[in-house]
Amino acid sequence: MQQIDFQLRGEFVELNQLLKLTGVCDSGGAGKALVAEGRVSVDGQVESRKTAKIRTGQMVSLGDVQIRVLA
Repeated sequence: MQQIDFQLRGEFVELNQLLKLTGVCDSGGAGKALVAEGRVSVDGQVESRKTAKIRTGQMVSLGDVQIRVLA
């Protein structure tokens, strides 16, 4: 399993943008597609909102990749 730590600048980051910024996918559009396919989980629950607000302390999972959002 690959773990990525993401330093959040601001109050939140949109889920599709987080996937792009961490290099999990090539673009925000590709991130939206992954979310629409039901392949992305936030804190253990499948997330269907492409622009869900991800905040400090949350964990985003996609396949064998985990993204930990840090302040």
